[in-house]
Amino acid sequence: MPNQLPNDARGPSLHQYRPHPDTIAISAGRPERRPDAPLNQPIVPASTYVGGDGTEWVGYGRYGNPGWSALEDAVGALEGGTALAFASGMAAAAAVFSSIPPDAVVVIPEHCYLGVASLAHEHAQRHGLTVRTVDITDTERVLAAADGARLIWLESPANPTMEVADLAAIAAGRPDGCLLLVDNTFATPILQQPIGLGSDIVLHSATKFLSGHSDALCGMLIFADGREELLEAAESARKLHGATPGVLEAYLVLRGIRTLSVRVRHAESTARTLAETLAEHPLVERVRYPGFGSMLAIELPDASAADTMINSLRLWVHATSLGGVESSLERRRRWPSELKSVPEGLVRMSVGLEHVDDLIADLRQALDLIT
Repeated sequence: MPNQLPNDARGPSLHQYRPHPDTIAISAGRPERRPDAPLNQPIVPASTYVGGDGTEWVGYGRYGNPGWSALEDAVGALEGGTALAFASGMAAAAAVFSSIPPDAVVVIPEHCYLGVASLAHEHAQRHGLTVRTVDITDTERVLAAADGARLIWLESPANPTMEVADLAAIAAGRPDGCLLLVDNTFATPILQQPIGLGSDIVLHSATKFLSGHSDALCGMLIFADGREELLEAAESARKLHGATPGVLEAYLVLRGIRTLSVRVRHAESTARTLAETLAEHPLVERVRYPGFGSMLAIELPDASAADTMINSLRLWVHATSLGGVESSLERRRRWPSELKSVPEGLVRMSVGLEHVDDLIADLRQALDLIT
């Protein structure tokens, strides 16, 4: 099973319990242990495979790769389900939307990743999907909106505004037949495992924290036990739409996962200090920090103040992505299509692994230049 260590890696008692996520991140997705075998899953750059006479063969490069399988084993083990790898987080999201009936109802956060909101509304315009938006912090309203819905789509913490949902309460209170998907990109399975809280599907933009080095595009879907029909539909969508990850990208993400725990915990400690420090600055009107993880956002008086700060930074990187070892940030409303409910002066911040004192010093000197 993907959430267990290989047979030869288990000690006399390891098979009796699920290892800690810190251990899973290191041990899962490894090749079989035998003399002179590689410790890491090698890259297999193959588009074509030799045919077989049974059912257990790949056949073609769009249908599978040993590198994908290793990555899927590791992520599935971390999240407690069965994983599928995709070319990007948006490819994974598109695979989910492609399986939703055209006349269905989907509930999404009022604040969520721009790409997901755009995808949902595109399906509404083209296919008749009904999209209901809700404040995910209001559990009663989420459950009310879920009446008659096929899917609740949650981000917790939400991107870019950092709201947190009560995942367990929503999972327990949703109506029969309504699926729950949780985008766990920001929290990572080190800090939060939505399937254990009742989610049917977990999504990751593996480009972000799972990879951790800003060098690979990849997405993941993880399905809870008993959701084989959802898994099969997503795998079919991956094959038919060609949304497969590159073999190098799969290798890089799996390599990044080996240090996921230490990266997340170090960055989380720094983020807490930054949140406390920034809350005391007179120009910072609000700090949005959910209390865990390494993502936060601050609100400055307006777009001009935010842009001045960003353009004056020397260490922080102005970039639209996140989750790398380098600390990055951006004013989300610089994108014309960003949700209008996101404040103009909101700056989303992804905390990396630099020393906290240097990150604070850079922010202070940039904030001091705002007039």
